[in-house]
Amino acid sequence: MAFLADTLSRVKPSATIAVTQKARELKNAGRDIIGLGAGEPDFDTPDNIKNAAIEAIRRGETKYPPVSGIVPLREAIAKKFKRENNLDYKPEQTIVGTGGKQILFNAFMATLNPGDEVIIPRPYWVSYPEMVAICGGTSVFADTSIDNGFKLTPAVLEKAITPKTKWLLMNSPSNPSGAAYTEAELRALADVLLKHPQVWTLTDDMYEHLTYGDFVFKTIAEVEPKLYERTLTMNGVSKAYAMTGWRIGYAAGPVQLIKAMDMIQGQQTSGACTIAQWASVEALNGPQDFIAKNKAIFQGRRDLVVSMLNQARGITCPSPGGAFYVYPSCAQLIGKKTRAGKVIDTDEAFCSELLEAEGVAVVFGSAFGLGPNFRISYATSDALLEEACTRIQRFTASLT
Repeated sequence: MAFLADTLSRVKPSATIAVTQKARELKNAGRDIIGLGAGEPDFDTPDNIKNAAIEAIRRGETKYPPVSGIVPLREAIAKKFKRENNLDYKPEQTIVGTGGKQILFNAFMATLNPGDEVIIPRPYWVSYPEMVAICGGTSVFADTSIDNGFKLTPAVLEKAITPKTKWLLMNSPSNPSGAAYTEAELRALADVLLKHPQVWTLTDDMYEHLTYGDFVFKTIAEVEPKLYERTLTMNGVSKAYAMTGWRIGYAAGPVQLIKAMDMIQGQQTSGACTIAQWASVEALNGPQDFIAKNKAIFQGRRDLVVSMLNQARGITCPSPGGAFYVYPSCAQLIGKKTRAGKVIDTDEAFCSELLEAEGVAVVFGSAFGLGPNFRISYATSDALLEEACTRIQRFTASLT
């Protein structure tokens, strides 16, 4: 309708949210549904973090907070970056938002003019290009492939950069592929960026603590200190601390950018929930031992899912280095027919027919910009994952 803004014509709804909602509706209607669409740990928030929130309520910490975050949390964020990433940030170089999404959105809103370009490796998290579009920028997609582990290469990055490039958006470990960049890989990308001083880097490190085997996490400003003054390092408590519903994301970067983001947030939502912020202080400053325990459980789930999917006819599933997703290819199944005679002509059709036939909800790869693939979140129990993979094996075997 003419009343709505033209911007909406450039924005698509979130496919991951849509799949989760569809699975919920089918379940409520009585279907036996296994939902593997949501990127949400199934672990409960640790008790010490919940107790910190309760204590904050009892202390009366229920008033409006400062826009950029309460001082104890900004101090905890600065300590975290020093302790875990060897990055020196003052508290005034940090900002707290209502989830990582708001951090990203505010950064783009504060910096993008019409025609400015943001390089986004694909596959990408579904919200990245939509945020860029809302903020008036242009997404430039840099392709990766299953053959190189879905990682951006220096040659592809170099080719994507133009005089209009303002940001490179990096996500390691990645949603949806689980790709995790080594220090050497980041070093090679940094060498390209050093040749283009107009390009800033926004690193989405939300899955930092979910890496497997002997992988050592690094972030790009840590690898190349010369990029420090043009990097916004973003993180949050949602994944590592099982605090998705608390809605706290944070970032650190140059003061001028942080102040600009603060101004936008001040006119948008003001400060994030005070009680959630106090819980996040405890998350960052308190015991961290449960992270390793949870990570070991996730690694076991990853290995289970990768093994079972690679036994499914026509499915190729690489083993990801981090996060809690797999991003298998269903290319060998394109063109096949279901028992009902429907043709699997796209990865979206594959996922739709899988849901209809076997009650397994996954997200089609084209929503992340690269197919024919699909994303599975293995942030659920071994029993459900084993059953879901058994159903996928049965479905793929039934195609002709």
